[in-house]
Amino acid sequence: MQPHLCSCWWIWCVCWSSVAVGDDPGESEKELPAEVQQILDQLLDGKYIEGTVHAIEYLRKHHIEDHQAAMLTYLHSRGSSLHSLQASYTDYFAGIGRRPRQLAAHLRHLDTRSFLLGVNLLYGGGGGGSGGQLPFTTVRFRDVRDLILQTPGGHRSLFVTAWEKCLPRVATSPCLELLTKALRLSSAAYLRPEMIAHLPLDLPEEIFRNITAVFKELYDDMTARSQRAIYEWIRQILQRPNRQPGAPWIVAENLWFLGRFVVHLPPEEIQKISLNEIRHFINYDNATKQLDSVYDITPTTARAFQERINASGFDMANTSTVYRLGLLVCFFDNVQELDTGEARSLLHQMIKCSRLKGFQADVKKLKAQLLGLVLSSQRLNETLDSISDAIACLSFPQLDSLSTESVRSAATVLGTVRGWTPGQTLILADKFMGGNKQLSLFNLSRLGVLVLGVSADTLYNTSPQDLAQALQWPLSQHGASLSPAQRLAVVTQIAASWNVSSVLDLLNSSFLKELPLYNLLHMTSYNVSHLDQKELRKSQALFLYHLVSGTMPVQEILRCGQLVRGVTCNHLRALDPATFRQLDGLLRGSLSLLSPLQLNCLAQKYRQDAPDLMPPLLLVTLPTRVLAMAPRSICKPLLIALGRVELSSIVPQPAKRAEVMESVLWCLNYTIQDEYDVDILGRTICYLSPDFIRTITSNKALNEALIHFRICRNLSPAQKREVRNKIQEYYGDPTAWQPELMQDLGPLITLLSREDLTTVAEKFPDILLQLALDVEGTAVSEDFLAAVFHALKRTIGTITPSNLPPGCGGTRTPSSEHILKLADANSHWSAGELRCLSPETFVRSVELLGALTSFSMAQLLALKEKAKEVWGPVRSWRKHQVRALGHIALSLNQSEIRELELGSTDTVAALIRHRQWSPPQVRSLLEGFLHDSGLPVEALSGWDLAGLDRLLCAMTGPELDSVSTAAYSVAAARVGELACEAQVLRRLLRKAREVFGDVGQWHGFVLWEVGTVAAGMSGEELKLLVPDLMPYFTPAAMAILPTHVFKELSPEQLKKLGPENSAAVTAAQEAALNREQLAGLQAARDGGDSNETPLSTAPLTGSAYRGEMCFLLWAAFTAVYFADYCQILAHNICT
Repeated sequence: MQPHLCSCWWIWCVCWSSVAVGDDPGESEKELPAEVQQILDQLLDGKYIEGTVHAIEYLRKHHIEDHQAAMLTYLHSRGSSLHSLQASYTDYFAGIGRRPRQLAAHLRHLDTRSFLLGVNLLYGGGGGGSGGQLPFTTVRFRDVRDLILQTPGGHRSLFVTAWEKCLPRVATSPCLELLTKALRLSSAAYLRPEMIAHLPLDLPEEIFRNITAVFKELYDDMTARSQRAIYEWIRQILQRPNRQPGAPWIVAENLWFLGRFVVHLPPEEIQKISLNEIRHFINYDNATKQLDSVYDITPTTARAFQERINASGFDMANTSTVYRLGLLVCFFDNVQELDTGEARSLLHQMIKCSRLKGFQADVKKLKAQLLGLVLSSQRLNETLDSISDAIACLSFPQLDSLSTESVRSAATVLGTVRGWTPGQTLILADKFMGGNKQLSLFNLSRLGVLVLGVSADTLYNTSPQDLAQALQWPLSQHGASLSPAQRLAVVTQIAASWNVSSVLDLLNSSFLKELPLYNLLHMTSYNVSHLDQKELRKSQALFLYHLVSGTMPVQEILRCGQLVRGVTCNHLRALDPATFRQLDGLLRGSLSLLSPLQLNCLAQKYRQDAPDLMPPLLLVTLPTRVLAMAPRSICKPLLIALGRVELSSIVPQPAKRAEVMESVLWCLNYTIQDEYDVDILGRTICYLSPDFIRTITSNKALNEALIHFRICRNLSPAQKREVRNKIQEYYGDPTAWQPELMQDLGPLITLLSREDLTTVAEKFPDILLQLALDVEGTAVSEDFLAAVFHALKRTIGTITPSNLPPGCGGTRTPSSEHILKLADANSHWSAGELRCLSPETFVRSVELLGALTSFSMAQLLALKEKAKEVWGPVRSWRKHQVRALGHIALSLNQSEIRELELGSTDTVAALIRHRQWSPPQVRSLLEGFLHDSGLPVEALSGWDLAGLDRLLCAMTGPELDSVSTAAYSVAAARVGELACEAQVLRRLLRKAREVFGDVGQWHGFVLWEVGTVAAGMSGEELKLLVPDLMPYFTPAAMAILPTHVFKELSPEQLKKLGPENSAAVTAAQEAALNREQLAGLQAARDGGDSNETPLSTAPLTGSAYRGEMCFLLWAAFTAVYFADYCQILAHNICT
């Protein structure tokens, strides 16, 4: 029976007795049993959980009808009443779910029996009976349970108290059941090593096996330190003398029992395993399944097992043995002993190695060795479809040597391989095409992932019918990885062959977002329900919402997935209060899809028409003075809401974010006490000021805060410094760290000082190298990259002078394996070292090196010269080689650029993605493309424009005028992402006018579609725009409006900019404004008008409101309860 239902029963009994006492005056004189009086005392004293569970216990064994009048009399004697008890009880259970720290404290004070019953009920797993005469309901305590589990820290409060109370009694069935339930429901998220240290070592065998089964089940959810602590606990129990007196503890049975925890066995312990036991272990079929799941095994541990298995008499080269090794095969160490067939068998087993959590460089090296062994006795063309995913290890020259026939025959296999580089897919796709310019549906389906290497022109030349079917598969599967030019080519061909409604129905995923707005403008109606679960571009959503808003009920529109992104402030303002209140649930469910502007307008609508329903999250989009006036009761729901979102995504203005965070700290009383405060902060922890981070001193708070800081990707240098100080303060000197702590800290390791990084690099080089791969592409300190580089440098052996290029004697020379391991730390190779790369290493590593953005020009020049040395003069470079250069191409001078083969849109699109090109280089690339493709500007297609990207910015005025209107209409959204010079934007604006009409006639969806091109407007044109259009400038367009044009905006227009555009205004633009204009800009940044009613006058979702809602739930239940059972209860009581 649910606690609040049980108390409702007690209260109902008292209420009934007030009527029944008149029928039997002597009944009120009956003595109240001590147990009943104790329960009432507990409820009256605020011990609601204790009183509830004791009531359930009492009602399971006793009848209470005879004591109802005495209960009412006792209530009156205590100065209470039915109403006050009812209200306080309901408020308690309505609020306790939002206060996990208080809930934990209350649970700790219960005796074990009461605790078990109470927590099981809070987990939603209990009911009660009263002996058969009282008709108790089977309804669960779902509302309170859901509230607890949805509140940050709620899971923690139940898990931690269950662990504390039940750990000493884990050998009992009720406690074991509760602990396993708590572990599973929380996914072991709150399990800490210090908690595991208190697990008893004298558990009965069955209990021990049951709880370790749960630990094995949750292995991947635990921290590395918790995994290690559980292994140590299991080891201590398995080593107990009474289990196997006088025998070694590492026997086959125990190896099986360890499951995935077997990876924590020290290599020296593995070497001591009896050969009979290791033989017995490997022979057991389940051992293969166990070893297939050890994703976190290290090379050292894997090789220790291999050595012992080999010593036990197994032939490590035998196919049957290889099959039994599971993921141990990923670190196979006897390649020289294999023949071709054995190497091929091992390669097939190594497909599973992609599941390893690290060491992929070692895996790739082993695959390359095995592949070389296979190819030593068989031609590549003959074995292409039988060497598994190791084929991705083939170099450019090897792939280039393949015949068209062999590629086509193996295409189905090749198309499923993971790990192809762009250059490899380009070679294989060209081989597959064999000079053909068109693809069939059959060939598209065979290409699989190799479709990424097919040119945009070829995709466009494919029949629309075949493309339409291929959009279901394989194009939809790989659409997000295609270039914008490739996707736009597909969409253009489809759109030319079907009406727009059919195209909208057909396109999915990333292809739909490429559909030009110009095509949609021809629509007069559409069934938007077909858009459910489809992703839309902002301008598409704005138009489609506009299209159907006059003919379709708003409730139905909002149910259509991302169409809610098209709702405007005017749409929201037009809703009458009754309709708006009905939409509350739909709007709440769509908050994550809305822009800061939409959230702000929605907040103002709630404030005007439904303040009692306003989601707390919306408060931060209003002026901060409104938030400052809010009652403290809003703190808890506000903190919960903020902790679940990225604050910068709803408050783009840094100054306002700082004010919001000030309110957050006020809600926390400017302190973080413990882990529960960290829980409720959630993602907002990433926005704590450096000064406040410095004040976190509680060990409990620090432990959790450092775990939470791992999710922060944009910490300021000052924040990083304070987090680093807290790591040192909490974890101490890195010389004493264990590898599991390194794994748990993860990206926070990159924040350490140079000295500490040097320490961990020497102590844990493998972990540091793996971390370098994990954080590849993110902003990390040079100190971290230097530490990674030096951690690997010590492993590089010298190369004999005969193998070195001329002039490289005595120079360190990296291998392709080293380059793969170093990731971004490759930037620490000197220009001289890069110049001395061997040809084979360069060819295998060029794409990895070309992906780095941190090379100096001297390093890039060295790599360019190496490319000339290996591939020959620039004019001989083929398109896959040009694309493979990546950032290395930035070192090409203008004459070298003119020598490149640039006739493909796809080649140019790949090159121009790198943002450091100089204007002369960009112009040379454009001229090279126009020359080599043979296309005049007027013949460029829409996907050509999308692929040319920033090359459009290098066009002259006449060239821009020559761009066809049709091509621009197709690529308008992509062109609108370019930040060109003002004179270029003015020319492009002419094209926009040709397509969409005069600027004064534009809707918001057109303004958003043209994007940065709108920055080409003159001051006079800006003045013509109504203020309500201002939010539909894109932030990128707002940021590049020339200052002399920007200052022509009126105060009213500036006031309507919206949160994102006002945050995009530059310092130079702001400096050009007068006082009145600045006031308008500040109003936009604040997020509203100051002349509205203070929030504190309107009840929101504070505790009083929650209590009211829970009371209504109680009342609703009571009504149903009485309707079903009133007559039965009355009969029972009267008799």
